[in-house]
Amino acid sequence: MRIGVLTGGGDCPGLNAAIRAIVRRGLANRCELLGFLHGWAGVLRSETRELHLDSTKDILGRGGTILGTSRTNPFAKGREQEGLAAVRSAFSKNGLGALIAIGGEDTLGVALQLHRDGLPVVGVPKTIDNDLALTDVTIGFDTAVQTVCEAIDRLRTTAESHNRVMVVEVMGRHAGWIATQAGIAGGADVILVPEREFDIDQVCAHLTSRHERGRSFSIVVVAEGAKPREGSIEVRQRGRSDEFGHERLGGIGVTLEEEIEARTGFETRVTILGHVQRGGAPTAFDRVLASRLGVAAVDAALAHRSGVMVALRGTDIVEVSLAEALAAPKLLHDRLYETAAVFFG
Repeated sequence: MRIGVLTGGGDCPGLNAAIRAIVRRGLANRCELLGFLHGWAGVLRSETRELHLDSTKDILGRGGTILGTSRTNPFAKGREQEGLAAVRSAFSKNGLGALIAIGGEDTLGVALQLHRDGLPVVGVPKTIDNDLALTDVTIGFDTAVQTVCEAIDRLRTTAESHNRVMVVEVMGRHAGWIATQAGIAGGADVILVPEREFDIDQVCAHLTSRHERGRSFSIVVVAEGAKPREGSIEVRQRGRSDEFGHERLGGIGVTLEEEIEARTGFETRVTILGHVQRGGAPTAFDRVLASRLGVAAVDAALAHRSGVMVALRGTDIVEVSLAEALAAPKLLHDRLYETAAVFFG
């Protein structure tokens, strides 16, 4: 069998580990492996490179993706039929028996549509936001949390030295997994997430109370998608969207910096971690997870199971329905946030 591989959407640590595992498992089963460059854009243009042992050696611990990526949507409004025809042509031209798509909600959403149109596809869950359903953890999440935790540790020392409030803006469009887990690990005093609208007055009252009790500095971790209570404060909007209709976020951290300083009088600084959360070498956990998922994806393809996503459930790697995995985002568990709130001292 000839198996195609692509990485789509935002890059993250662990993608190369997954590619390497797919190649190793495929070659062990006498498959040919073909990588599409720059996600779905490479499929539409049939831009490929052969994948073999030499081309995937020494990439296990490398960040990013050797295949490149993009946020191209073959089914963008107005080109649905053209996009499907181009993908079918790529399958035929390259003699594909299956395609493994490594990505998040958008990349796997395209894979699901292709499955429904009769093309054999298998999904591998990747997103630092950890918001894909039916898998406990996605590739890249653990590394992102570790990166944010290390940043909080560093910011804590400068916050304490200057008696400042430090606002740390992290990724998380719909879900607050990074903010909450990194916030717990880094000892954050306030964590603001998309799942819970926040009241800026309550935030400022909490920070003031801390200072009155002798705590001269505070750490506020906020997910980029966190929303203030309607009518309370206005967050600046970027106003640009990608091909999947997602507005470019960013600005909540700056807004909080200004509002907290104006309302409390405490010197406040914001750090927007941005794409640093996507970069660098993957943690050991992400390397192992990506390797296990890559092997399982090839096994699914060889068994001619299409429309499935390989997933981590407990300690097992299983196959789940792509349709069910994409039915709704996996939002932050209330109990985890309530645990984090115990430490908002």
